[in-house]
Amino acid sequence: MSDLFQNQVTKSGPVECLGQTFPSDEARREHYLQLLAEKLKDPAFRKIEGFPVGSDEDILMLSDPPYYTACPNPFLEDFAGQYGKLYDSSSPYSKEPFVADVSEGKNDPVYLAHSYHTKVPHKAVMRYLLHYTNPGDIVLDSFCGTGMTGIASQLCADKSEVQSLGYRVDADGTISSLETVEGKDSWVPFSKMGGRRPVLNDLSPAATFIAYNYNSPIDASSFEVEAVAALNSVEKSIGWMFQTLHKPSEKDINDAIAELDKEGGSISTLKAPVGRINYVVWSDVFICRGCVGEIVFWDAAVEKESGQVSEPFSCPHCGASTAKRSLDRAWETKYDQLLNFSVRQAKQVPVHISYKVGRSKYGKSPDQFDFALLKKIDEIDPNVWVPASRMPEGDEARRNDEAGITHTHQFFTRRNLLGLGVFRQSHGKVFRAVNLTSTALVASKLYRFRSQGGSFGAGGGPMSGTLYIPSLIKEIPVTKLLKEHIDKQARLKASHPLAGGAFTTTGSASKLSLPSNSVDYIFVDPPFGANIQYSDLNHLWECWLAVSTKVDSEAVESKTQGKSIDKYRMLMAETFKEMHRVLKPGRWITVEFSNTQASVWNAIQTAIQEAGFVVANVSALDKKQGSFKAVTTTTAVKQDLVISAYKPNGGLEDRFVSAGGTEDSVWDFVRTHLGYLPRVKVKGGELEFIAERDPRIIFDRMVAWFVRHNVPVPMSTHEFQAGLAQRFIERDGMVFLPDQVAEYDKKRMQVAIAPQMEMFVSDERSAIDWLTDFLRRRPSTYQEVHTDFISQLGAGWKKHESKPELAALLEDNFIQYDGTGEVPSQIHSYLSTNHKDLRGLEKNSSALVAKAKDRWYVPDPNKAQDLEKKRERALLKEFDHYRAFTGRRLKEFRLEALRAGFRAAWGNKDYQMIIDIAAKVPDAALQEDEKLLTLYDLALTRTEDGV
Repeated sequence: MSDLFQNQVTKSGPVECLGQTFPSDEARREHYLQLLAEKLKDPAFRKIEGFPVGSDEDILMLSDPPYYTACPNPFLEDFAGQYGKLYDSSSPYSKEPFVADVSEGKNDPVYLAHSYHTKVPHKAVMRYLLHYTNPGDIVLDSFCGTGMTGIASQLCADKSEVQSLGYRVDADGTISSLETVEGKDSWVPFSKMGGRRPVLNDLSPAATFIAYNYNSPIDASSFEVEAVAALNSVEKSIGWMFQTLHKPSEKDINDAIAELDKEGGSISTLKAPVGRINYVVWSDVFICRGCVGEIVFWDAAVEKESGQVSEPFSCPHCGASTAKRSLDRAWETKYDQLLNFSVRQAKQVPVHISYKVGRSKYGKSPDQFDFALLKKIDEIDPNVWVPASRMPEGDEARRNDEAGITHTHQFFTRRNLLGLGVFRQSHGKVFRAVNLTSTALVASKLYRFRSQGGSFGAGGGPMSGTLYIPSLIKEIPVTKLLKEHIDKQARLKASHPLAGGAFTTTGSASKLSLPSNSVDYIFVDPPFGANIQYSDLNHLWECWLAVSTKVDSEAVESKTQGKSIDKYRMLMAETFKEMHRVLKPGRWITVEFSNTQASVWNAIQTAIQEAGFVVANVSALDKKQGSFKAVTTTTAVKQDLVISAYKPNGGLEDRFVSAGGTEDSVWDFVRTHLGYLPRVKVKGGELEFIAERDPRIIFDRMVAWFVRHNVPVPMSTHEFQAGLAQRFIERDGMVFLPDQVAEYDKKRMQVAIAPQMEMFVSDERSAIDWLTDFLRRRPSTYQEVHTDFISQLGAGWKKHESKPELAALLEDNFIQYDGTGEVPSQIHSYLSTNHKDLRGLEKNSSALVAKAKDRWYVPDPNKAQDLEKKRERALLKEFDHYRAFTGRRLKEFRLEALRAGFRAAWGNKDYQMIIDIAAKVPDAALQEDEKLLTLYDLALTRTEDGV
């Protein structure tokens, strides 16, 4: 164990941190707090991009430096210098991308420790870490959320945790995976046991606060003592607020109300049985549009035996059949003590109380005492600080304004609000009060009452990804929730003891204080478009921490923030450029992608490639549980995608600069790129086609590389394909280096069926690709190809792309044998193989010529180049029509013409032309086409930079 890991574990006696020795851990913290306090006085420090909103006092209260700061961590450079390894180009490192589809569930106690909007199970991350890294390597997660990458990094040192992944761990720490080698299952070594050193960053103070707490080596018993003491203060202060009377008489109720009215009154002295509340159901109240009578939603729409909601339902006053969406809200006006003025809010009333007497459970409707209790609680003057700030402007943050829920404290019932306030005050060290955030949302009005599996009230919880306040709220006592969460946290710390060593920083992912070329591996699960409004959703945590997100730097699509998909892509590009800067050359980044929109997929890919990374593989990550949207939306992606990309080694960059973008640079890139690609992909015992080895994909990667370096591509696609065939080895439509193909051939001999590439025809380019593949295998007449081709032009065709005629595609891209001269070799080979009566015939025999006449075939490279030049001229001519178009938007167009025009404008450095034409193209068409988007995005960058 390194000194960094050891130091955080040792909490008593001398400790070492970043090369210094301190008499105690508290002395360590005080020392670094003083350094951080001085740093906070520097105006330049506070101007760092993404610096959170909060006072020095509140930032220092949350922070535990140098391991965690609720602002940009000024000690990261010291961390990298003390524990990192300098980049050494001569040090061997070679890894193929991790290509296995990963499936890990969400029921692990680590995953369930604290809710968050999105997160990857730590065991899934561990598989990537063990593949790409060695013990002691620095691992970066720039969008850390709750810090699962940090947990995974530390648990790489836990033998039982590694073995739970299905791996074998030898006595010397060697980790092996079970693989099929030459038809036999064998254990193949691939990694070493040992902790990795995580650096966790997030823009959200709530996220980094949670991540720090779950990555810290807190002693379970001391944590429990400290947290329980704070809980006891809560119980003593507000425990009486969660009592109810059990089967009371009218006298019992009157006596209890009289006791409440006394100074310091308590109902504990009453003779009537007193119950402890498990939860209270609150219901919306509506107004019938027919009779204007009040309808309590619970009374009218809920089946009391099962708890299930039925719609439509009848108005209890006039009997009219109605539904919630056809009703108006009932309103009430009441004085808000914390705001010091009256507020108008949608009316909600308590309708059902679940409680316990001893060990027995009961249910009841609220009685007069219960209403009197709530009235008394509302009248109490809070004697602790609670957040009562206006919800920030945001697409999600102010969704409840229309119901009169405008400020943070209004998201909680009064008694739960006071309970959280007392817990915060009593805990002492706010930087350790993680149960404050783990409890806050479930203690709020966001918690839905639902019945599940026939069990009354067994379901529920806040709806993921939104601040939706339901019509039926389940108010669970904050005392009960805090106890459950403290117990869960204590069990987690006891069952998963962590060595520590994570460094956590709060700020923009585009401004990290890590040195260049200092990180060994990056795993990120970044924000995706408009999927989740993180700063809005996190505010109900951050209001309790008194430090909140600086939204200017937030990478999201947001109408409120004025951030379009273009702005989102630019912000993401900046973060990936920073990741590229800090990652060592030749090392890997894994990007988990979770979004159903092609435009966001392209935005991420464009940002990754523009930063300088090269994509090498895309696999699936199945979290075993769909989000709410993924389950209910028919077009949703059921599995998250994982992009594996690498930062090319410095040698390739140096050689590219030296060669100046020549043809040699093309083949140098291809050789290097092929070395990073997986050699074999096996799933279910069958070989899979490796899409990144497709010649067309390789060409696209090469073009993206040249475009990023602002260098013209020195050859056409057909010249490239011809050069590939001459220099490299092809197998089953995939390209390999000579020293790679043996492994593929060995695996290929073990399976009966060759892998097949899936082709989807969605535009002119993919239609040409499909025809190329079809005619290469089977040179055909127009009639023979027509039926199959038409079947490909289905619902997947891009909306604004004009559908080309088959005859025009054949004429522009292929050659038809007219029956004169010898039968072309491609057709001769096909006919000889598939027709017994034509075998062995000369190319000029009449029978063969007759059968070959009018067949279309893929031209050889020389003729193909002539066709390509002819086609390019035609496309540019059509592009000229788009330039001359004076309307607002092009309704239909050829993507290939736009691509050709953009390429030509790029080559001429006419970046403004690209921007002008892009303005005429519908946003969806531009955002969903990777080639157009890349050139457009770079043109914007060049224009902004004044190039």
